[in-house]
This record gives sequence, structure tokens and C-alpha cells, in this order.
Amino acid sequence: MNALAQLGMVSEHPSNNQISSAPFSSEDDRKDYFVEKDGMKFAGTHLLVDLWDARNLDDPEQIDRTLCEAAVTAGATILHSHFHHFTPNGGVSGVVVLAESHISIHTWPERNFAAVDIFMCGACDPHLAIPVMQRLFQAGRIEVDEQRRGRVQP
Repeated sequence: MNALAQLGMVSEHPSNNQISSAPFSSEDDRKDYFVEKDGMKFAGTHLLVDLWDARNLDDPEQIDRTLCEAAVTAGATILHSHFHHFTPNGGVSGVVVLAESHISIHTWPERNFAAVDIFMCGACDPHLAIPVMQRLFQAGRIEVDEQRRGRVQP
């Protein structure tokens, strides 16, 4: 982890969502970070976010900073991030890997479109990431599909 920290790839503001100071005494004592909401137990919330008529889709460093800020705002712990800039169209693909899962993005500047994938477990709220991203991308239209992954059957 020190190598990642030296590269600036670790959150300076880690969440306490998955930190336990007590050692595990048995398999039954382990916290699985599944979410209980609206009478349902599930692994986490998965958002598919389409940003239409968006701007600022071709700068990997700016996108990296924004997605990392979005992750921290949602209550997640950043493990590392990696982004790639494509030529000639200038699109960006990248991922912020989280202790609670991930945020990934693929942009098409020539179409003013970005596809964002946010999956978070535990106490994180992935919906809080959207306004942070909107500040950079200034999308004219945002479409959000939500899935509850890993639903536990009663």
C-alpha cells in the first residue's frame, strides 16, 4: 500500500465503513458489509449513469480528480485509480478501485457522452457521487439505472 500512497493513489480521507478494531473470533462474527434497506438485504448498490450533452470529457487527470472526489463524497475508500487517454478522438477510460468496489468511466467527447458505472457496498451512498461528477461534466441530461446487487432471498 505504501507504493500506492507515494504515487498519490490512496485517499487521504479513508472512510471507516470497513474498519474493525476487534479480531474475528469466529466466522459468524465477520461483518460482510451487505446493506439492509427497505426490508431487503443485498451486497451493494450499482448505478449505471449516462451523461448526455456533457463537457470536459477528454482530460484524464481532471476526470481522475473528479471521480476520486466523488468516491470520497459517497463515503468510499480509494485504493487506486488508473485512466487512459485515447487518440485521435480524445476519449478517456478509467477506474477508481475502492475498498467498497469501484467507479469506472468511458467517454466519447465526439458525441458529448460518458458512461459511468458506480458500484458500492457497505454504508456508502453512490448517489452522492453524481452531483460531484455533474460539476465537471455539466451534462444536459443524466440517466440513472439502479440495481441492488447480491440480493439475499428471504
